[in-house]
Formats: sequence, structure tokens, C-alpha cells
Amino acid sequence: MQVEPFRIAIPDAKLADLARRLREVNFAPDFANDDWRYGTNGRYLRALVAHWRDRYDWRAQERAMNAWPHFRVQLEGVPIHFLHVRGRGPRPLPLVLTHGWPWTFWDFQRVLGPLSDPAAHGGDPADAFDLVVPSLPGFAFSTPLEVPGINWWRTADLWVALMRDVLGYERFAAHGGDWGTLVTMQLGHKYPDALVGVHLVGAFPLPVFAGDRPWSLGDTLSQLAPGSELRAKAVAWERRFASHVAVHQLDPQSLAFAMHDSPVGLCAWILERRRAWSDCHGDVESRFGKDELLTTMMLYWLTDSFGSAIRFYAEAVLNPWKPERDGMPVVSAPTGLTLFEADTAPGPMDWTADYYRRVFFRRHASGGHFAPAEEPAALVADLRETFRPLRAAFQRPPQRPGSVPPSTL
Repeated sequence: MQVEPFRIAIPDAKLADLARRLREVNFAPDFANDDWRYGTNGRYLRALVAHWRDRYDWRAQERAMNAWPHFRVQLEGVPIHFLHVRGRGPRPLPLVLTHGWPWTFWDFQRVLGPLSDPAAHGGDPADAFDLVVPSLPGFAFSTPLEVPGINWWRTADLWVALMRDVLGYERFAAHGGDWGTLVTMQLGHKYPDALVGVHLVGAFPLPVFAGDRPWSLGDTLSQLAPGSELRAKAVAWERRFASHVAVHQLDPQSLAFAMHDSPVGLCAWILERRRAWSDCHGDVESRFGKDELLTTMMLYWLTDSFGSAIRFYAEAVLNPWKPERDGMPVVSAPTGLTLFEADTAPGPMDWTADYYRRVFFRRHASGGHFAPAEEPAALVADLRETFRPLRAAFQRPPQRPGSVPPSTL
């Protein structure tokens, strides 16, 4: 497990090929789609591609990313890229941050400074974290992925190897959103003794993506009264996610051939999700500027990672999750939950008090699916508050196994 420093340096030839494709794009006709009801709006897509072609500066984005320390390592034949940002404080707590789809590690850019160096951002240095920010297997620079079966629960095993065996953190904290929520839940379920605590954006019981129609809320919908407000909300919730989940699970490679060949196709597919899932009220640039959107597209396009990234969905179905033990709480590590209203599933959340060993719970009226990019200050505050009372367990001198009762955590 040789760790190597890594620097992003995309070859000029790759950028020249992209420029050619953007000049020669063949846009599909689009009409009666001002409200995006048929998918990505053609007028907005043309404007974004024009910016991409004429004004976007990848090398400036590359320099910004390279200002942080990057590394790569092979774990069980899987290449893993990660940032490792040392905290500035009396005793930084190691924290692994896990992204989702269609995110990248760079969606955490706005929280890196406040979490690692709180004093420089108006905070208490006692809240400092050592940050480890990996790219999920098959995403961005954690490529090429050529090992089948890698999904969210296997990624949790890789993260333990990364934190313990590679970086030497015997105990650590974890946070995640989207796929990162599942990875982090599995850490808190399978490895509670290694976790000081976990923090999740979003909450749902395991398993996910199970049954005959794993992309559907069909079983849930059948239990809701026709015409009820809750059923209407559940249907709207399913419509936001069903199309991409179904094709990613059932035909990821078919879609991969199209997106691997067309940067504009890739852009249209990801753009629709960034707009629909963020709390932007239909104006995607109220949350993400053009350059920010395009950097996300570039991190998928330039690394040839779209196909391997969406296989994460298929592997979740082909390799179903099995619990390590029965009983409640399922996630037995101390757990903080943050919910953003625009991204929260319909229905009550009372069940989370039993399902998780819940130590923190907060709902925010503003914010959507991409929490660290949309509401970085809120996320930073919730992470600090979740882990502040748990830090004593990490700072305590080493104890014999079993000598620290759970009630002291």
C-alpha cells in the first residue's frame, strides 16, 4: 500500500480533443421545454457549452485543486485518490469526508479550510479536523477501476484500510452525503469500535436498492392513501430520482458508451441532476456558477470516469448488503443527522432515534442534495457540534479493549 503524492496535470492533448468536440457538437432539437419538464433545457445547455468552449479555464481550476495535498494508493487492486489536509489545532480529530453522485471530491472545497483550520475562519482551534477526502472508487482520479463488485458497503471496508493501515488512524470520524451517507452508515454499522462517531446528510434505513424494483418506491407508495398529500410528495420524490437510478442499475455500460463519447451528453445528464436535486428553485446558477458546474463535468470527462462511477448503482444491486448483526440501533456508532428540507424524503423522521445511536439532529430550511457546496457554513457548524462532545473519546489515552463503557462516548 505505497502512498504516492499526486498532482493533477491533464495532458494538453486531452484538452485539445475536448475543445474540438465542443466546436463540433450536434445539438438535439428542443421545444416546449422551458420548464425542463422533458429534461435538460436546450437553450440553457447551449449557453453553458458556449461558456465551456470560449471562457472556461481548466488550468485555473487545476491550480486551485492542486493547492491542496493530493495522494494516491492502491487498496485491494483499487486505485484510490484522496486529499489529506492536516488540521491546525491542539488535537485535530481525523475525519473522512465521502461524496456521492454526481458529486466529486471537489464538492467539499468550501469546507476544507473551516474544518481543518477553524481559527483562520473565525472558529475555535479545538474544533480542528485532520481531513481525508477520497474520490469514491471509479470516480475522478480513483481510476481506472477494473475490479468488479465495488459498491458502497465494500467502499467502507476500503476506507477503514485507508484510515487505519495507510494513514495510521486507529479511530476516526466519518461524514457523508448521497453515496457517502451509505458508506458512512456502513462504517458506523460494521466498524463502530473504530469510529469516534459519524455524521450523515440524509437518513434512510438499510438495505437500499433492494427487491424486484430497486429503483422504485413502489412498496412505500402502496401503503399511502391515494390522493393524500404524503402520497403526492412521495410520487414527486420518486420522479426526481427514478430515471437515473433505473438506467444506472440496469444498463450502465450502454449509457457509458454515449457519455464517454460526448462531453455535451455527459454535461446534459449531470446538469439536470444538479438542477433538480439542489435547492435552486429552478435557477441552477443560484447554487452553482457556470465554472463550478463545468469543473464537475470536467472531473468526469477528463478522467474517463462516468462509466465506472455509475456502475456503483449496478454493483449495489448485484452485491446486496447483509447486516453484520441484528437488533437496534443498526448504526451503533454515535450519529449526527443533518437534514436539508429540499432533499429530505417525505414522512416523519421519528424512526431515526432508534435506528441510529443518535446524538445530534437538525433540519435546515435552506439547502438541497449537495450540502457542502450549497450550504457549507451550515454543514461546518453541524459537524463541529456533532463531534465536539465526542472528541474526548479520541483524545483519551489508549485503553484496554472494553475498558471504555459506551456511555462515556
